[in-house]
Amino acid sequence: MSDVRHVLVLPDRDAAEEAAQALAERFAVTEEPLLVRDALAGEDDAEDAQWLLVLEDAQGRLDPAALDEFAAEWEGWREEP
Repeated sequence: MSDVRHVLVLPDRDAAEEAAQALAERFAVTEEPLLVRDALAGEDDAEDAQWLLVLEDAQGRLDPAALDEFAAEWEGWREEP
């Protein structure tokens, strides 16, 4: 079993929350993803922060290409490990 983690970078909190809900439906993810605010260097306004969705994928069953397409629906992307 591998220890895989996927990180989706999304433009704002609303997009991150919507994507987190859609993950369960689209990918049958049972564990709730971790939402993390990622303030950009020099930014102190929460509106200027990106949001990260961190997905644990211990069994390596999530397709990185499908996650790329999924994140793009919210104008985001998947970080490469």
